[in-house]
Amino acid sequence: MLRKILTMPKTVLDEESFVAEREDFSVTAEPREEIQGLFKRSLAIRLVTAGSTNACEQELVALSNSYYDAERFGLHFVASPRHADALMVTGPVTRNMREALVKTYEAMPAPKFVIAVGDDAIDGGLFRGSYAVLDGVSNVIPVDFEIPGDPPSPRQIIGALLEILGKLNRKRSKT
Repeated sequence: MLRKILTMPKTVLDEESFVAEREDFSVTAEPREEIQGLFKRSLAIRLVTAGSTNACEQELVALSNSYYDAERFGLHFVASPRHADALMVTGPVTRNMREALVKTYEAMPAPKFVIAVGDDAIDGGLFRGSYAVLDGVSNVIPVDFEIPGDPPSPRQIIGALLEILGKLNRKRSKT
């Protein structure tokens, strides 16, 4: 495990990237209209932490602060999978969390989609191959979208969610 940690590529932001990250980004009414068109209300997201290091969760919590304010896009987190349109999963799925993840997925009404957030959720990340994890979420439930990063920033998460909504809207308009 120590060798894995020491040989993992380092993600270091240069000063320009950090400044660009802090810039405010303008938003038109379009994302909210897409969400209302697709879901007839706001997009309800259920979050499942499937054994992560809590790095992704901290970034997701930042989505609700006054700086990022994901609610303005019509994105909000719900406590029950029965009220959710989307399932966000963070962390490599531990053996102990497998059943809970499957039950949460099965409790969601159709249509539903799953988003793996962070490198750990996508393929196991640093913990890939460990006896305690089942690696990525796709080994347990079907994953529709992935948001890479270790962890992805709130800005990357919002951008990816808006991109996902655009893809869903284009897919819906084709049918």
